[in-house]
Amino acid sequence: MTTRREFIKNTALTTAGLSLVSAAGFSNIIGANSKVNIAILGCGGRAHSLAKAIADSGNSSVTHICDVDKNRLEKFQGYCTTTNGNTPEMESDFRVLLENKDIDAVAVATPEHWHAPMAIMAMQAGKHVYVEKPCSHNPHETELLIAAQKKYKMQCQMGNQQRSSVTSTLAMADIKDGIIGRVYAGKAHYRNARKTIGIGKKVEVPSFLDWDLWQGPAPREAYRDNVHPYNWHWFKAWGTGEIHNNGTHEIDICRWALGVDYPTRVVSAGGRLHGQGDDWEYYDTQMASYEFEDGKMITWDGRSCNSYKPTGGRGATIFGTEGSIVLDRGKYELFDIRGKKISSKKENQQGTSNNTADTRGFDGLTVNHMKNFANAILKGEKLNAPIADGAISTQLCHLGNIAQAVGESLDVDPKTGRILKNKKANKLWKRDYEKGWEPKL
Repeated sequence: MTTRREFIKNTALTTAGLSLVSAAGFSNIIGANSKVNIAILGCGGRAHSLAKAIADSGNSSVTHICDVDKNRLEKFQGYCTTTNGNTPEMESDFRVLLENKDIDAVAVATPEHWHAPMAIMAMQAGKHVYVEKPCSHNPHETELLIAAQKKYKMQCQMGNQQRSSVTSTLAMADIKDGIIGRVYAGKAHYRNARKTIGIGKKVEVPSFLDWDLWQGPAPREAYRDNVHPYNWHWFKAWGTGEIHNNGTHEIDICRWALGVDYPTRVVSAGGRLHGQGDDWEYYDTQMASYEFEDGKMITWDGRSCNSYKPTGGRGATIFGTEGSIVLDRGKYELFDIRGKKISSKKENQQGTSNNTADTRGFDGLTVNHMKNFANAILKGEKLNAPIADGAISTQLCHLGNIAQAVGESLDVDPKTGRILKNKKANKLWKRDYEKGWEPKL
């Protein structure tokens, strides 16, 4: 008899993923022989990876691009022309694209304060949504986004691309088959040596940038010279810190492996320990711990400004009663209870070999993830990271930031993810919005 693990090994390593066609999700299907027309909203670094992945997927096409930065918009159009072989139409206001009936879906790759509002507006306009992680700027928006998908019934996938990894999917099947016994803990980590962002000066808004639309739902602030195009990550008005910027991926893998959703308790320690008084508002060093029912736990070890990497720059380690598994974007390593390596499997371009590294790295996973997203629209294929599940990992990161901000242990309802009996913490559940910009269903 073929075991479940043997079946997975025989199929996962010869395909780009393990998505199964389901009867659900066949509403809004375009047609079996069509391609999904996608508009990319936001033309920064992730947009380039998404455009290349869409071109490689074979079942979708970048037809429109949008950014409030004219220089980035024009440069990205040139990239798409060279890389994808077609020249997408440019637009500076995403709301115009939401009215375009030729666009089937949008990929949201903007600063994080725009992720949920833009995704919600897109689904309200009848567009399917691929939204980069984190899917929201605050826990309130996470709940709204989940509710919006349920209400409007559009396909909505979060950009936690490792859910489309062949080797990670194989590891999850092995874990369920008991290869390391009973799993009880996961450790997520990330290392970098980011430099100070300095103290920004208030200057005139560059002529090529629509600063008002860039801010969108966020309360208005004067333009500073150290925010755009990347350092917004470290400001609380627009970003969500390193635990979201990178931790979302690894925490999500730990959640997947342990089979858990919301925790019962969250604690966090750390702070802004580098930078000597610069404008960086979030935490460059953070150790967050999550306790779940059945005695399971996840820890996040994030270090943004010290790149010492004893266990690699990023990844997730899963601990079981009979062994451990180490996962990152390129490999799956199995260890016995004494730490001896038993086996190692690497991701590759075709997902067919255990010995060849994927030369595309994370972009290879993005191809699989975007292909799965388009197939969900075209064929009703099951999403690898539907927003109802991906959003839980985002919510865990929010809880870690809130625990750090208030300096207290948080008790959490494991059914809803809501913070229990803590007024100070619950004040951080929702942000203040610019008048007229608050997302609503």
